[in-house]
Amino acid sequence: MNRILSVFLILLTAALYGQQGPYYQQQAKYKMEIDVDAANFTYKGKQSLSYTNNSPDELKVVYFHLYWNAFRAGSMMDQRVQNQIPNGDSRLQQNGVSRLAGIPEEQAGAQNIHWIKQGGKSLKFEVQETIMKVVLADPIKPGATTQFTMEWDAVIPMQIRRSGRNNREGIDMTMTQWFPKIAEYDYDGWATFDYIGREFHAPFSDFDVQIKIDKDYVIGAGGTLLNPGEVKGYVPGANVKSSADGKATWKWSAKNLLDFAWAADRDYTVEQFTVLGGPEVTYVYQKSEKTAFWEQSKPHITKFFQIMNATFGPYQYPTYSFVQGGDGGMEYGMTTMILGEHRSLESLVGLMVHEGAHMWFQHMLATNESMSPWMDEGFTSYAETLVMSQLFPPKEPQPNPFVGSLRGYANFTKTGKEEPAVYLADHHDDGRAYSIASYVKGETFLVQLGYIVGEPTLKLIMKEYFNQWKMKHSTGRDFMHIAQKLSGMDLKWFYHYWINTTKTIDYAVKNVQYDVSSTTITLQNKGQVPMPIDFSILTRDNTVINYHIPMNMTREWKKNDIYGSFATLPYWPWTQNEYTFTVPFTKEQIAALGIDFSQRLADINLEDNTVEVK
Repeated sequence: MNRILSVFLILLTAALYGQQGPYYQQQAKYKMEIDVDAANFTYKGKQSLSYTNNSPDELKVVYFHLYWNAFRAGSMMDQRVQNQIPNGDSRLQQNGVSRLAGIPEEQAGAQNIHWIKQGGKSLKFEVQETIMKVVLADPIKPGATTQFTMEWDAVIPMQIRRSGRNNREGIDMTMTQWFPKIAEYDYDGWATFDYIGREFHAPFSDFDVQIKIDKDYVIGAGGTLLNPGEVKGYVPGANVKSSADGKATWKWSAKNLLDFAWAADRDYTVEQFTVLGGPEVTYVYQKSEKTAFWEQSKPHITKFFQIMNATFGPYQYPTYSFVQGGDGGMEYGMTTMILGEHRSLESLVGLMVHEGAHMWFQHMLATNESMSPWMDEGFTSYAETLVMSQLFPPKEPQPNPFVGSLRGYANFTKTGKEEPAVYLADHHDDGRAYSIASYVKGETFLVQLGYIVGEPTLKLIMKEYFNQWKMKHSTGRDFMHIAQKLSGMDLKWFYHYWINTTKTIDYAVKNVQYDVSSTTITLQNKGQVPMPIDFSILTRDNTVINYHIPMNMTREWKKNDIYGSFATLPYWPWTQNEYTFTVPFTKEQIAALGIDFSQRLADINLEDNTVEVK
């Protein structure tokens, strides 16, 4: 082989298999003028977009999301719902029929692009369902900034999923994913997933938005309202400025967000309070007996922000709004759209906590949730469980806050419907399987990680993850790099098993042999996922003696945990089916023994994990 060919093969191999290059992220700045025809549920839009290409690639095309095109009969979302009945999202179907199929034409969503220009030059574009492909007049070179302008009109769709008119609680307009939004471009290329009803992804952007609407409307949004004294609801006795057509103009600003969302209703009440060390919080909702829990929720939401700031990292924005709207709960930049009527305070706060926690794991740590929903929904669910256990402590003591989630996961594995968490968000074949893979397995991923490395180390990992990746687009690889570095362990095996497969954990106490001065115990791995094992002895004087059995694949062993000190035994090779060890306690001294007294291990069968000594 000659020298030139050798060099070529080396470079080719590096190109194909080399690591990702230096991190970059694109930058977008929107300036919009929106004129709403509230009576007909339509609006006209003008948009100027400054887009900076920070990638090393020259861009010859760009893509925009047109989410509202999904809200019509025959759309891809409608087709997906029909194909998934009865195992899809229950909110998208009724009596075994897709709700999208029954949308009247005049209430079907539409984003009609009149034109788009680049630097004044008209561009060719093609609308492919919810994606618009735009061929550029001038390629955007690395490091260059270009200007797009466009005009469009839109029909606000019938409220079915997140966006739309007249939701079931009587909110006039929930304006989410409502404008032509440029897609994210990163190392993996353009993120142009069609909107099928689940997750989103976008570049960090600045927003300057002016919304012209009937002066009797109140708007709740994610961002800073620049003219509160000129519009209804925010300043007592405000002198609402209106034009000759009876409309007021709302001026909003937001920096470094993934999205700008808003909702409008004539019956909204606005309430605000400030969290010490946190944001100014705004509630925008219809105040009535049905929404009485909103007032009671304020001290809990104050504690929520304080716990999140202390546990994961400080909130990075000046404001946050909880706005009544949508079809359940959905997070957007600096705001959440939630249903306002709840049967209990805990129900309302739980929804607020979950959606608010998304600001950490979807917006400040901006993972691509279309590709890795478990990193957003799962980490958010972990935070929700942790926070809610402090806001509403359980009546009966539990070994840890995550017992319910672990049992829910274990029960679902027995249905045979589990699907790997690695699946793309919209490509799960069963709605419940999506929920388990994304919410529950993502949550229990962190629970298992805490079990492996120890809770003190997990806390360090979560904080360092936030410190390194806040206001950036992180991936599972980025998270695992930090986890391995701070724990000193090899954790790739764990990531693979938990995210890429549906294999399960199932350990058992196989045999206990009592001797004159000791007891010999044999454990068995009956599952497909190897794990280190925490084992405990409960003596008859109620003392707990803990042992840790490392697994050789981690290479380093757990140093500490919050469930008491422990003695470390020789490691258990992951290929070995059984493990035998001896403890210096007799049968007369032991009340019980077993695997994982903390109940953090996601073992699918707990019945053979402990032995009560009689």
